[in-house]
Amino acid sequence: DEFLSSPPRKTVRFGGTLAEILLKYDQGETTDFELLKHQLSDPDIKDAQIINWLHEFRASVVYLTKELEQLVSILLKLPWLRRSQEVVEEYLGFLGNLVSAQTVHLRPCLRMIVSQFVPSRITIREDDVDISDSDDDDENLPENFNTCHRALQTVARYVPSTPQFLMPILVENFPFINKSERTLECYVHNLLRVTVYLPTLRLQILELIIEKLLKLDVSTPQQDIEDAEEAANSLESEEKSTEEGLFDMEEDEERKGKKVVSSCSERMAHPLAERLDILMTILFSYIKDVCHVDGKLDISSTKDLYRDLVSVFDKLILPTHASCHVQYFMFYICSFKLGLAEAFLDHLWKKLQDPNNPSVIRQTAASYIGSFLARAKFIPIVTVKACLDLLVNWLHKYIDNQDRGANAYCDVALHAPFYSTCQAVFYTLIFRHKQLLDGNLRKGLAYLQSLNFERIVMCQLNPLKICIPSVVNLFAAITRKYQLVFCYTIIERNNRQFIPVVRSGTGGDLVQTCTNPLDSFFPFDPYILKRSKKTIDPFYQFWEELSAEDLENLKKPIKRGTSEDEDDDFLKGETPQNDGVVGIAPNSYESNTQSPVNSIGSPPDCYVPYPQ
Repeated sequence: DEFLSSPPRKTVRFGGTLAEILLKYDQGETTDFELLKHQLSDPDIKDAQIINWLHEFRASVVYLTKELEQLVSILLKLPWLRRSQEVVEEYLGFLGNLVSAQTVHLRPCLRMIVSQFVPSRITIREDDVDISDSDDDDENLPENFNTCHRALQTVARYVPSTPQFLMPILVENFPFINKSERTLECYVHNLLRVTVYLPTLRLQILELIIEKLLKLDVSTPQQDIEDAEEAANSLESEEKSTEEGLFDMEEDEERKGKKVVSSCSERMAHPLAERLDILMTILFSYIKDVCHVDGKLDISSTKDLYRDLVSVFDKLILPTHASCHVQYFMFYICSFKLGLAEAFLDHLWKKLQDPNNPSVIRQTAASYIGSFLARAKFIPIVTVKACLDLLVNWLHKYIDNQDRGANAYCDVALHAPFYSTCQAVFYTLIFRHKQLLDGNLRKGLAYLQSLNFERIVMCQLNPLKICIPSVVNLFAAITRKYQLVFCYTIIERNNRQFIPVVRSGTGGDLVQTCTNPLDSFFPFDPYILKRSKKTIDPFYQFWEELSAEDLENLKKPIKRGTSEDEDDDFLKGETPQNDGVVGIAPNSYESNTQSPVNSIGSPPDCYVPYPQ
């Protein structure tokens, strides 16, 4: 009696049951069907109404064929994410029923879920102009993203082929780089979350993300980033000096304290560098989380991720010239275990020595080997020596082969991998010679003498003419100091033979000198993105500052028969950080004696006078 007398649950709806409406529509009666679409599209639709409709749709998915894709499209636009938990659960159930019964709707379902990987768009009116971008202040974002991933897992559970349909959708939905930092951050973060429960997509997703990061990186040259930072600092200093004149002494002191905080801001002045910095931080965090379980390195997971990252490195990074930051994902994962660093060096070594690889790839591999050996603190000196042995032996064999041929002359086009390998060896020696000689000077000198640099330097291929002047000058100074080889005669002869190129134009004649004929770069030159550099700096070897005393010491050769415990006094600067360090820009070497101060942390293009 109580049941019969109680009123039915109140819901505002018209047109009979769903089954009846769809049956009438099939028979050509569209009035109730249009009313149904109108009710589902109502922006003020209530939670109870959504639940009731979804409940009926779950029981009627067999009717939702391709002919009714317009109705399904309306259902997929329902505002289910920001509703009660009951609505969310009912909607997830509906999605599972729909894709399992009608796989024709799989793509629209996946598009709907992926579209929620970024904050919802809001429209702001300024001076009668609509400015539309993401709603960065939505407090429910983390919860919404969790629900989206539940939805995606639900769909994948019912349709095993989901990954192959999902990947193209992830590619086409990737936001443009001019979108807000928050939009890009959320999308990349959610893509990386997908790899956790759909591991078959990990390699493709990493490729997608790193490809986008690479485009950001190469469109933001290091010089532009430094110029933007300098301009921002100058502007801040001007504002500070203006404000200081407006307040009394006590207020002035307070403001100085506040200014210190703002000048240490982690925000990059260059907008694209800011986006790159945020995304690199996410990528580094992902690598760390995948490789560590409960704070301990998981060898199996780390090896699997390393293989994927090396694959991406080969496909995207190695063929890309002069990227500044993205390649550091390899630097970072190699810092977890020496075996990974050695595997990476071995991988690069195979690329370098394989004559079937294009010359430019072999050159880049040599640049990576030299830069990695020089800059990675986690590589022990025993590994450095093993690599130097390999590289130098290869150089000697190359010289042997050329001595018997008709191409035994200086030519970048013919011998580019040889010159790049020479430069890698010289660069490694510049950074690591102190450690090579540390502890037992006589033994260290004997090792360096066994490398027979004299033969490499004196050969007809003349590597000192081709390698970057800054590297040649420091290599010459160090090898002279330890009486390994005397390079200055060759350098002087090269300088006399060097003929500047004169180009005529409407503005008159222009004299050009090419000081980097290899067009080479050092891929692990200092990392300058403020947030993500905190991850790299603990493992990174900065260039130590050269004092006037150090430069003077370079002119004093070590005498033969020096006692074994005598220390090397080259580069005594005790400043292994990049504050105030003299440096050079890796792609704009000048043959002048004064190095520009902008690319902090690289060896200076120093001038060491020729011995009289």
